[in-house]
Amino acid sequence: MKILVLNSGSSSLKFQLIETSPEQIKNNADHLLAGGSIEKIGTSEAIVTYGVPGRPENKFSAEILEHQQAVQTALQAMTGAESRVIGSAAEIEGVGHRVVHGGERFAASTLIDDEAVRLIEGAIELAPLHNPANLKGYYAARLALPESKHAAVFDTAFHQTLTPRAYLYGLPYILYKRHGIRRYGFHGTSHRYVRYRFAQLHGSGGKEAKLITCHLGNGCSVCAIDGGKSVDTSMGFTPLEGLVMGTRCGDVDTAAVLHVMAKEDLKLYEISSLLNKHSGLYGLSGISNDMRTLLEERARGNERAAETIDVFCYRVKKYFGAYLAALNGADAIVFTGGIGENAPAIRVQICENLDALGVKIDSASNEAAVGKEQRISPDGAVPEVWVIPTNEELLIARDTLRCILGIPHR
Repeated sequence: MKILVLNSGSSSLKFQLIETSPEQIKNNADHLLAGGSIEKIGTSEAIVTYGVPGRPENKFSAEILEHQQAVQTALQAMTGAESRVIGSAAEIEGVGHRVVHGGERFAASTLIDDEAVRLIEGAIELAPLHNPANLKGYYAARLALPESKHAAVFDTAFHQTLTPRAYLYGLPYILYKRHGIRRYGFHGTSHRYVRYRFAQLHGSGGKEAKLITCHLGNGCSVCAIDGGKSVDTSMGFTPLEGLVMGTRCGDVDTAAVLHVMAKEDLKLYEISSLLNKHSGLYGLSGISNDMRTLLEERARGNERAAETIDVFCYRVKKYFGAYLAALNGADAIVFTGGIGENAPAIRVQICENLDALGVKIDSASNEAAVGKEQRISPDGAVPEVWVIPTNEELLIARDTLRCILGIPHR
């Protein structure tokens, strides 16, 4: 079955066309047919990038004023004579939509109908920057592909297995009941994918494994998984909580935020921008939110870059300790995401001096594990340490297939 995966932002659209089936999922043999992105939607200079595996990438500028036009542009790229991968859009049987927030109503992916739309709209106040944009993509795709089945795959759904002790904050309980103030967690598609892939690599025993999955990229989060279920995660009511990230601060004393607001005379939107867009690696270093740049600067002797990396790695290390305690030990730690998959030096720094907890790294394996699946801990070490590249788009395609066929999610 050919599944179109859409990730719709307020002025962007990312897309992949993936061929999958139950048999292909079982054999990890799903096939990426094409993919691309459209940026600066709403302008006369939108940037369209489109590629087919094994062929040169195509990039051009065009006037694309709204999401419906963006979806049509993506479909034209896939059906056009120059780089055709399907004969017509009618071959697309399913469309999987990334939806950031499902609130407490969605613990799994679902086919989108009027009731699902109503519930997604009801979660807009929890994700005002993301859910409206996700819905824009759905409305546009529904018009372009009215015969296709559309499914919503939620970032938050995987973490709906958290129990109250993990998701409640130490605030008056009435605020949870009235306004839904609780830990929701994000990056659920990534944590779920690497958990599933770990189980595939380890056979039946991997399904019940205790895992700490660590997604490190521009956004970062850690998840504690027991028997395939999320039991705790570092992101909270929003993706701001937890680890130090590219431009997000992560954990910070709330009173410090109030103090800064008073001292700097900041309004709500200004403090939100400071915490989400001007903090993290970028704010600490004053250089960049890109870990590659910071590693280069550290090698040149830049002390602020080195200090920023120290803060980043130490925060991850503390969460590892917390989740080893929450799980009462782990079978494996899994690194994923752009930094987690491609920065051996960061993995080493995070895991150093954790040998008392059994965490060890094999230097040669670690250096070789760049962008590929590999165990990077020595033989016999427990917990094992792995690098497993994430593939959120593939998980969305698989979930869409499962929704259409009515088979259980994994």
